[in-house]
Amino acid sequence: MIPPISNPYAPLVADIIEKTQESPTIFTLKTQFQQPDLAWSFAPGQFNMLYLYGVGEVPISIASDPAEYRFLSHTIRAVGRVTKAMQALTVGQTIGIRGPYGKGWPMTEAEGKDVVIITGGLGCAPVVSVINYIIARREKFRKLYILQGVKHSDDLIWRQQYTQWQQLPNTQVLLAADAVIKGWSWHTGYVTDLIHQLTLNSEQTIAMMCGPELMMHTAAQLLHQQGLREEAIYLSMERNMACGIGHCGHCQYGGLFICKDGPVLPYPAVKPLFSEAGF
Repeated sequence: MIPPISNPYAPLVADIIEKTQESPTIFTLKTQFQQPDLAWSFAPGQFNMLYLYGVGEVPISIASDPAEYRFLSHTIRAVGRVTKAMQALTVGQTIGIRGPYGKGWPMTEAEGKDVVIITGGLGCAPVVSVINYIIARREKFRKLYILQGVKHSDDLIWRQQYTQWQQLPNTQVLLAADAVIKGWSWHTGYVTDLIHQLTLNSEQTIAMMCGPELMMHTAAQLLHQQGLREEAIYLSMERNMACGIGHCGHCQYGGLFICKDGPVLPYPAVKPLFSEAGF
């Protein structure tokens, strides 16, 4: 098996073998490296730098399961020049990949515990990988809580997955939307409103979340008020990561570099920075 990184700056070539359009602006690319004996070892929550030749490079969370190491999936939102160009790619075309980078979710620490997953907005790929990881290894974890919030009920993607997850044993799914259309049967309001509906064993629970920082800060405070230790709360932070290895400084967050020290960080590491303007 060839090690993934021989040159941290040089992307490896991968073929697009499957493309799924999740919504008008969100799509998933499943890729396979052109080197047949190359396997990619990673942890849920880590990210790769995806490179589109002649256009540019962007950091994208890995959406696939580590057990499927010969294939990599990335769920991408088309919001900028590079990601919009990637949306035009089709099966059979190629993309560059380098990584994996950063620190992932504390899956070993979560074994034998209840897991609370909280997501706000559309950027939920970092926790979807965790949900799939837990479901594939269900016997290693206790109760699973899945809380997802969106601005508008029409923004909810992966509806089929949420329906499937809701039917699983020992799993609770709660959804929220700020604005809704007729037929919405879930909560109208913020995803943080749902936290009071949880019955938590505070000593045997770990929380993982991603989304807008204000949402994560509020959710962390509410979970702590319910008895959850701050050290048991983890957040996936987003910053402009241009190199992935801590050289460019674009992702500096106080004394941290999100690409190296994160993107997954324990709440106490970022709590003081939430109140500082400009961070």
